[in-house]
Amino acid sequence: MKANYTPQPVDTSNVVLPTELDELVEVMAKNVHEVWAQTRIKQGWQYGSERNDEQKIHPCLVEYEALPESEREYDRNTAIGTLKLIVKLGFEISPKRG
Repeated sequence: MKANYTPQPVDTSNVVLPTELDELVEVMAKNVHEVWAQTRIKQGWQYGSERNDEQKIHPCLVEYEALPESEREYDRNTAIGTLKLIVKLGFEISPKRG
């Protein structure tokens, strides 16, 4: 890894998501967790009450609803960041009508 790497994500600080997307954020956050957990399990990780990288044990290998709020918030922030980027790039997000 290069020591001089400086992340430069697109600035989405001025993007405000409408509250009508709150439900979508939660669905996306749950899916973010499901994809992460599926990947970990395929890599041989298992649930354990304390994280141990050598033994591939992780306490977050549980259903989304059973995660601590701090972990669900992390997944929500990923979903919100993705949606804000989509809006910043000029796309519109709206539910299908009818």
